[in-house]
Amino acid sequence: MSSVEALATALRSETPVFSAWCGLPEPAVAGILAREPGYGCVVVDMQHGMVDALTAIRAIPLVAAAGKPCLPRIPVGDFATASRLLDAGASGIIAPMINTVEDARAFASATKYPPVGGRSWGPHAALPLSGRDGAGYFTDANGISVTFAMIETREALGGIDDILAVDGIDAIFIGPFDLSIALSNGSAIAPDGDEVNRAIDHALVRARAAGKRAGIYAASGERARHFAGLGFDLVAIGSDTAFMSAGAASMLAAATA
Repeated sequence: MSSVEALATALRSETPVFSAWCGLPEPAVAGILAREPGYGCVVVDMQHGMVDALTAIRAIPLVAAAGKPCLPRIPVGDFATASRLLDAGASGIIAPMINTVEDARAFASATKYPPVGGRSWGPHAALPLSGRDGAGYFTDANGISVTFAMIETREALGGIDDILAVDGIDAIFIGPFDLSIALSNGSAIAPDGDEVNRAIDHALVRARAAGKRAGIYAASGERARHFAGLGFDLVAIGSDTAFMSAGAASMLAAATA
């Protein structure tokens, strides 16, 4: 199986996919994390991370070399970059702040070929990474390129059924931090709070009712285990900077014990 289709295939199983999260502007970091056996995917964060389009494009084959799918998160509304990343061999796209049906349709249009969307042809690196010729990739691309619409505002929660109903939206992805800010009317960051937990449960139920997949971000391994237990299909854990800090602290503690 190619790295391009590996994520779509894994999401159809009953086992949650745990993803590493990269925001540092060095493609090799994503490649290193992809070689950790327990991670089934690597997210490259272009929204809040320091990753630009070229860095993300360079990371994709390094992640693929480890047999893993690469899942970039684009900046808000940057759907043109979503198409470029799929052309480069990304296995899917996370799009932040999908708050309306119009947002969802614009996202789907950029990432799905006709008749579902309006993605332009030019998969220069996706073809060899997918193991397909042009005709084969065109036939399969809409099914193997997974689109995650981020749900992280009151507006998105209120319209979640309509967003999920958009043809070309394959999954939702919950951002607990922004969701907590929205639900508290800007008074708190409480991603583990009761109101956020209720919203997360509701979003997961609505995704299941629509027959679509659900992903979420977890700041810690413990929180990731909780989300996996709830039934989320994709759980992204921590960040590359957090991994480095934890590893450095652990080794120093062992050295000075």
